[in-house]
Amino acid sequence: MAQVSWGIIGPGAIAQNFADGVAQAPSARLRAIASRSGARRTAFGDLHAIADDMRFDDYAALCAAPDVDAIHITTPHPFHAELALMALRAGKHVSVEKPAGLNAAEVTVLVEAAAQENLFFMEAYMYLLHPQIARMIEILKSGEIGEITHIRASFGFNAPFDAASRLYDPALAGGGILDVGGYPVSAARLIAGIDEGAFANPVSVTGTGVVAQTGVDAVAYGLLKFANGITAEVACAVARNMDNTIHVSGTKGSLTLPDPWVPGRNAGPSDTTIQVTVAGETREEHLTHPEMLFKFEAEAASQAILAGQVELPYPGMSHLGSIGNTAVLDQWRGAVGYKTFAEKDGARRILARCIPSGLPTVPSVTVKDVPNLMSRLVMGCDNRDTLAQGAIVWDAWMDAGGNAFDTGFVYGGGLHEAVLGQWIKSRGVARDITVIAKGAHTPYCTPRAIEAQLDISLERLTLDHAPIYIMHRDNPDVPVGEFVEALARLKDKGKIGIWGGSNWSIERFGQAVAYANAHDLPAPRILNNNLSLAVMTKPVWDGCVTSNTPQTLEYLRENNVMHLSWSSQARGYFLPRALRDRLPEDTRPETCYGSPENAERRRRARELAATYGVSAHNIATAWVLGQSFPSFALIGPRSPGEIASTLPALDLELTQKEVAWLNLEA
Repeated sequence: MAQVSWGIIGPGAIAQNFADGVAQAPSARLRAIASRSGARRTAFGDLHAIADDMRFDDYAALCAAPDVDAIHITTPHPFHAELALMALRAGKHVSVEKPAGLNAAEVTVLVEAAAQENLFFMEAYMYLLHPQIARMIEILKSGEIGEITHIRASFGFNAPFDAASRLYDPALAGGGILDVGGYPVSAARLIAGIDEGAFANPVSVTGTGVVAQTGVDAVAYGLLKFANGITAEVACAVARNMDNTIHVSGTKGSLTLPDPWVPGRNAGPSDTTIQVTVAGETREEHLTHPEMLFKFEAEAASQAILAGQVELPYPGMSHLGSIGNTAVLDQWRGAVGYKTFAEKDGARRILARCIPSGLPTVPSVTVKDVPNLMSRLVMGCDNRDTLAQGAIVWDAWMDAGGNAFDTGFVYGGGLHEAVLGQWIKSRGVARDITVIAKGAHTPYCTPRAIEAQLDISLERLTLDHAPIYIMHRDNPDVPVGEFVEALARLKDKGKIGIWGGSNWSIERFGQAVAYANAHDLPAPRILNNNLSLAVMTKPVWDGCVTSNTPQTLEYLRENNVMHLSWSSQARGYFLPRALRDRLPEDTRPETCYGSPENAERRRRARELAATYGVSAHNIATAWVLGQSFPSFALIGPRSPGEIASTLPALDLELTQKEVAWLNLEA
């Protein structure tokens, strides 16, 4: 019988449970252990009869072992994502204890890495694989208790306070929410999404709790509301005993799991009971299973691997389920007031291997009067609300060769500049990157507002000057010379380098150049409009201007003007349909770029993509970079995987004939 050979990193209590489960699973066998502690490694290896040459003191060595197919990671929380990435990039299937990452951004990277490497990945919520969960689903779907209205789920225990223990130590990401809060949250999401056969994401998350003196949550209570009207109460604790049950209310009755989380954790049997109450009468179903709990998890994961699957089948924890679960935990922690060390100002948590190997790096070029080389692709920084969210993308961006960042005074009400500034300061990269700062957005597009906004932006960004400054909008009511003179004064003060305009017409841009030249002042050098292979048919936001018109393209070509395109990928217009519909309906690609002409451009991009062995999305990016004038493409990836999906475009060098043909110019 085919079996999956497992290795384990971290020989703790959960590792012992998983090893016992593997021993009972017909499709699995335990081959290796890795630990930096010689004594623990020896004890674990002896207990489970692991060969001496398969006992590793180095995690990378285990990941490289050819006789190991899959790795289960049971280290303290902060090391889960790092080691999971190490194993995935080494070609191993991965099971990692919950939480898979310290936040949803980290879990997203793991899911992306598994997809990139075509490997199995699961966040190990073992209780979901116990047969009582499948039976619970059957009962709820049968309608016996009517329509589901409310869910209560809790998991709490009272551990004596010890500031150095993993449960209370913030350096080990302690606290109840990260330790056991994922259980009640995942149960609520499973039950709320039962009609769709998927984990539902709540539309609102609120909470309260008790924070321990070390700063982690000792006790937490949360309220979830789902789009289908179902509500849920969730609770967890490391400092308070709780019922540790799941209770589901319906329009006709209720269902209770008295022992949902750890039946038979340390040894079989894992017998359970399901209680169903209808019309005041309660019946009980007794489920008898001689196996211990972790056998079900080990067998399910091994069978999925042997079947070539990359995630567990329902009701096991799916990839999207893991991302959604951690997103709820992030919100719950925020409501309680607990930030992990990775989310605090100045945090320097860097995950390696977020970008897969073998991809082209982002090229950089010299831009006159800009101190550093500047990458041809520019990272848009208008969608990361916390340092943890931003850092994982921006660290990966630097690893990929990118060094240019675009931000704006109005983004996130100033939050996004501040988050980028935290990252710049914590990494010490102020002199290594090129930041494009933008200000003077409507209705504050006046010469007087520019310097006041810039000073605030520089303070947020922890910079003393902006190497590139762009006016975010134009104000035709103001004579263009007043803007030119205001920006000249800022350059004289050393606050900005070169400058340009965003969403400016070529007429006003040309007037500004003429005024500057006539008065011996710095002229605008950059036009920052939308330039994408798809022509914008409806402004994404008020006041937006496209450069993909015959007149503007001719002006840029004849004058060799540097152009920085925002939404260079047309908000995903060239992606497969399923990926195009993720944005709000009023700013979706089809809403802002839908037209017969653009549909033909997309068809041509797909045709050329098939020739080059890339995606139409890559062709669209290469089209922006392939212009005859200096053209830079602003991109807005929300994860390292989205960076990786763009990089193949950098190996393409479209001919000018192809550039024209794609844009219906020939």
